[in-house]
Amino acid sequence: MAGPTTAERGERQHPDSGPPRPRLPGRMPGPRALVALIVCPVLLAAGAVWVLYGSQWTKVERVSASGTRVLAPARVVEAAGIAAGSPLISVDTDEIEARLLRELPRIDSVDVSRSWPHGIRLKVTERTPVLVAENRGSTGIGEGAGAPENYEKGGKYVEVDAEGVRYATVSRPPQGVPRLELNVSRSAGLRRFGTDRLVREAVRVARSLPAAAARAARVVEVRSYDSIALELSGGRTVDWGSGEKGRDKAHTLTALMKAAPGARHFDVSVPTAPASSGS
Repeated sequence: MAGPTTAERGERQHPDSGPPRPRLPGRMPGPRALVALIVCPVLLAAGAVWVLYGSQWTKVERVSASGTRVLAPARVVEAAGIAAGSPLISVDTDEIEARLLRELPRIDSVDVSRSWPHGIRLKVTERTPVLVAENRGSTGIGEGAGAPENYEKGGKYVEVDAEGVRYATVSRPPQGVPRLELNVSRSAGLRRFGTDRLVREAVRVARSLPAAAARAARVVEVRSYDSIALELSGGRTVDWGSGEKGRDKAHTLTALMKAAPGARHFDVSVPTAPASSGS
């Protein structure tokens, strides 16, 4: 059988009978389209900046404080010093936090947050007193060394928190908070440890007390670094010793109080050799 003729082979190779050509890329955008592509994002960014900084839609109109127990919320708001009408985005929350901690020592921590579109929220955590002492000015527990720079003064009693910080004075001692008595002579021990260290040791003891003793504690007396005693309700007393081995001493005191409920004196200064006496 004869093969295809020359004409037939030419027809098969004709461009019209071959596969479709690939399409060329689309046309480049014109000058107007390019300008629009550049200008639109710029206008959007400028508008966003104006909304955040220049418009009335995101200005500070209200500042609220929450979490306070002793401090008045209005006082916290005033101390924050946030100007009404300021752009909300420009409020420096870290600076406000530092200012509140500096101006109001009763505040232990504060969270400053924006509440869009017009508010600032101040969530406050106040210090909690662990001990309270008579305010004796610079010669005692009160306004001497160790008090905050802007220590709240003027009351009869000084509140001491869990870190040993003397942060405020009050006219009446808080209910259920033991009184701190620092009965240390002007000895080498006082010069060695200092008032602040002894106050922290008293706090350490108060925080180590077992629940029953903590509820009954009336006085934490510091005679020296190694001699801290407690007065409980009902005229009972406890020799605690130093603030060391607080967990062992707490377990021992709990066992003694259960074993001798009528005892008037407990000695746990050496927790492995405790003693109780009186009835």
